[in-house]
Amino acid sequence: MGASLSTLTERTPNGPGLGDIPGSCVANVFLHLTPPEICNLARLNRAFREAASSDAVWESKLPRNYQDLLELLPPERYRNLCKKDVFALLSTPLPFDDGNKEVWLDKVTGRVCLSISTKAMSITGIEDRRYWNWVHTEESRFNVVAYLQQIWWFEVDGSVRFNLPADIYTLSFRIHLGRFSKRLGRRVCYYDHTHGWELKPVRFEMSTSDGQESSTEYFLDDCAEDEANGCHKRGSWIEYKVGEFIVNASDPPTEVRFSMKQIDCTHSKGGICVDAVSIIPSALKGGTRRRLLN
Repeated sequence: MGASLSTLTERTPNGPGLGDIPGSCVANVFLHLTPPEICNLARLNRAFREAASSDAVWESKLPRNYQDLLELLPPERYRNLCKKDVFALLSTPLPFDDGNKEVWLDKVTGRVCLSISTKAMSITGIEDRRYWNWVHTEESRFNVVAYLQQIWWFEVDGSVRFNLPADIYTLSFRIHLGRFSKRLGRRVCYYDHTHGWELKPVRFEMSTSDGQESSTEYFLDDCAEDEANGCHKRGSWIEYKVGEFIVNASDPPTEVRFSMKQIDCTHSKGGICVDAVSIIPSALKGGTRRRLLN
């Protein structure tokens, strides 16, 4: 019961240890483990370490169309890499479309994730600094968010076209009520421009190139109801789920169009930061992670 892992890896007088397990058997076990679990077990002994470097093991963790992701990079970045290093490379965000969109593999499941910056979206009035400003911040993966001071016609539209592998995906907008900054090392939020979001809901819509559609509405600022429910929207980044869509095959590419709007011009609205849109496998939302088995 008290035997350490290092002891188990060695042959004992009572029989073989983990070090005597054939590498092919270890590799077969690794096919059913997650990448972090494989990397932890690779430290046990040479057989485990060699199995953990097997191309067959790591190719099973990659999405079937991982070559589509590699094509975003110059060939010299991946030409001589083993499959383990390819997985590590694709697990870091890969920018495309002038750096305004990113794709990466989830490090646990190998599933494909996307993020689209507001810089890649069409925003009504974005050119007029009386309405919108770009705010540089470390709180965005793109290091910049769009901040609305005040406007009557609020509309944000965007799209992305990509070879997503077969899966069920969730599309969400990432939004922050109020403007934030750092003062004396502390995060401070300002709500002097935040108004109008409690009067009418914002409508979120999504559609795909194969005809799937989804829409929903949210009140972005309902202080009384939020306080009663113990939910504080102001001062926090909130992801608003627009809907889910299904991809059956990576070819042809899937085009996803999305928007958020509140175009009731009877009142103005403002004081909101719009960061990005995320397209994440639904199995990863809410902290759930399921292993991807090809």
